[in-house]
Amino acid sequence: MRARTTQPPGLRVAEARDRYLAENGFDVAGYTATTFRIRVLGVTWTLPNWPSRRRVVPFHDLHHVVTGYGTDLVGEAETSAWELRCGGLDSLFLWCFKLGAMTLGLLLAPSRVVHSFRRARGQRNLYGDPNPYEAILALPLGELRARLGVPEDGLADRPSRLHSLR
Repeated sequence: MRARTTQPPGLRVAEARDRYLAENGFDVAGYTATTFRIRVLGVTWTLPNWPSRRRVVPFHDLHHVVTGYGTDLVGEAETSAWELRCGGLDSLFLWCFKLGAMTLGLLLAPSRVVHSFRRARGQRNLYGDPNPYEAILALPLGELRARLGVPEDGLADRPSRLHSLR
């Protein structure tokens, strides 16, 4: 059995999301902000937070919670590979952002990104989920993982690493 690196399945999704946000220095205000910051290879970029991004970021954050993948560049690539394999990407923004993150991850940690892509086979993400976001937040995390076909303890097999904007 692998060591737990993800949040426990008994937590409500809302509590797990809030822990994830706090651990990473994020908050729900970022979901509606006009801009967002991203650090790539030592350069911090401030980009517009387009409506298409605002629509998906709450679900993307839940994907981190469900899988346990980190928010450093490799963790974002693992999450993006998982999301791409699961399907449901319905905008050019999503395709470009996910492919970009996955490509960078393939340069930095190819085996981890390929492993994430392979493990996603038969799983689903939340991008096309018909349930309201608030209803998803009320679920136990283990139940959400089961609905998406993700193992009860998530997918990450190592402790998640955090992003850095410094």
